[in-house]
Amino acid sequence: MRAVRLTDWGRGPTLAEIERPVPHEAEVLVRVEAAGLCHSDVHVVDAAAGALPYRPPFTLGHEVAGHVAAFGSGAEGVAVGERVVLYGPWGCGTCARCAAGRDNYCDRRGELDWHGAGLGRDGGMADYVLVPSTRHLVAIGDLPADQAAPLSDAGLTSYHAIAGLRHALGEGTTAAVIGVGGLGHLAVQILRAITPSRVLAVDVRADALTLADRSGAHFSTLMRADTAHALREGTRGVGVDAVLDFVGNDATLELAADALRPGGELAVVGSGGGHLTVRKPGYLPPGFRLSLPFWGSRPELVEVIALARSGELRVETEQFPLTAAPEAFDRLRRGRTQGRAVLIPGRS
Repeated sequence: MRAVRLTDWGRGPTLAEIERPVPHEAEVLVRVEAAGLCHSDVHVVDAAAGALPYRPPFTLGHEVAGHVAAFGSGAEGVAVGERVVLYGPWGCGTCARCAAGRDNYCDRRGELDWHGAGLGRDGGMADYVLVPSTRHLVAIGDLPADQAAPLSDAGLTSYHAIAGLRHALGEGTTAAVIGVGGLGHLAVQILRAITPSRVLAVDVRADALTLADRSGAHFSTLMRADTAHALREGTRGVGVDAVLDFVGNDATLELAADALRPGGELAVVGSGGGHLTVRKPGYLPPGFRLSLPFWGSRPELVEVIALARSGELRVETEQFPLTAAPEAFDRLRRGRTQGRAVLIPGRS
């Protein structure tokens, strides 16, 4: 079968022919219909030797949807042909958090030399992917695979970040989304679907703001020197109740701090390497709270899929055949992708 592999550190993704895996015991073999591509994949490919605990070679891809092709004798509650999406973060499987479907916060994460599908273990940028347990699968019914695959990370991560802020997003509140890409445009939709908040969107690209408007943002603006003032104007001067930063660099963190109201909430999702420094009175809003949400839980993925099947959530995608994976990686790295890049193995 074909697979997009990381063969060694410092090398780009390589399309290779490898043997199709055979499921044993609790394992499930999924025929891949779509695999999303995100900045985490780029970070893995670009990582220096020793920066991550993973051991190449392995197949890339942690946003995966398809249908069950076969399963081992110990796999329960699954049928051949059932359409599924993978819950991507795979923890130890034995700690209390993994038992509750919260592998994203596995207690033994630091001891593992892999973190899930495509993250040290073979992932779904391939014709087939082997899943170690049915607990990593969520049924998608008739939801198109190109929609379901990105929801397993881009949708789930956004949902998890917003779920942690819902207590602060009641009637009359305002939420700002910084960075309207693969995650940010879904965050706008999720905020509209599950909170009554007014949604503001910020990006450095005009086409991203067009995407924000299509996704339901009440107000969108380019990131400039006066953007914090513009956001505050939209809140009658008080400041934003919650900021979701999907970039996480110095400039966006400074904007978030300037725009937040006292007692506001800041969720930093992006891994842009920025710094948020406590250095003087008045630099940070008093009483603000910071969270660093990571991915999401399996029960939350079930809720995300339900939102998509109800029509309240739609992923903007740019599709590529599996053979064009290097091009898709390059476009994402250069910021040329609109919404989410998705590889379709069956497409030529």
